[in-house]
Amino acid sequence: MAKTSNLYVRIEPEVKEQAEKILDALGVAPSSAVNMFYKQIILQRGLPFEVKIPKDVPLDMSVAIQEEIDMELEKGYCDMLEGRVRPAADVFSDIRKEYNL
Repeated sequence: MAKTSNLYVRIEPEVKEQAEKILDALGVAPSSAVNMFYKQIILQRGLPFEVKIPKDVPLDMSVAIQEEIDMELEKGYCDMLEGRVRPAADVFSDIRKEYNL
């Protein structure tokens, strides 16, 4: 057997559970997946995927131009007038779930 070394990491329980379900379905042990990830880092000389903010993630409004802010406010106002409203607590709960916050 090849010589091995231990790696200790802290990870969010939900992320670990979701990833391990997928790995189990693939028949890949978590330790093998981490080993593959590290080998890809070596081969690619960096992370083996792009690290960027997806287009569908809301941008920080502090960097939005005035026209974008006005459009978002107008959409919200129209939603309110037409009764398409939800309690803020429900909206924030959904956002936390979607982005695993």
